[in-house]
Amino acid sequence: MVTPAKQPRRSQADRRAETRAKLMAAARALFVETGFAETATPEIVRRAGVTRGALYHHFDDKTDLFRALAVQEAQAISDHIDFETRDISDPEQAMVVGSAAFFEAMLAPGRVRLLLEEAPAILGHEAAVALTRANGSEELRAGLARALPRHSAPQIDALTNLLSAAFDRAALEIAYGGDRQTYTEAMLHLVGELLRDR
Repeated sequence: MVTPAKQPRRSQADRRAETRAKLMAAARALFVETGFAETATPEIVRRAGVTRGALYHHFDDKTDLFRALAVQEAQAISDHIDFETRDISDPEQAMVVGSAAFFEAMLAPGRVRLLLEEAPAILGHEAAVALTRANGSEELRAGLARALPRHSAPQIDALTNLLSAAFDRAALEIAYGGDRQTYTEAMLHLVGELLRDR
């Protein structure tokens, strides 16, 4: 008779990570379905299949949970752009491919709502801007600085802010039914015109 192989015991760190992941997945689904304000913490723990104590072991409160989720979503966008542009050395081509990658990343269900609608209201304008600056805008700024070496740092900062706002607006329009190809082409045209000023 063959004795079944014993499953390796999971470490405490593995169990904590699994619980945290369950809470974030449950919260994400509920925040997207019903919104942050309409989601109660008992719903989150019930959906996650964990205790209320587990929620407060990992997060200070519902806002802290949302903040962690927003960081995760923003990082996913940054990672996708990095992956798509990893082998591109030409600054202009990197800007074009990175722009398309941003729109692809924003197609993840609920991502626009979480990052562009809920985050500024829940975390405040400055925190929401800092979040996008840490995960995406800095890459855009670096790309602009490489592509437009004659521009001053304040000019690059201003262009980054303006382009970031345009990208976000286009993502919102696409999420609410705007034609993705039309908005992507419009943004690429805008980027292309900007890069002609080299």
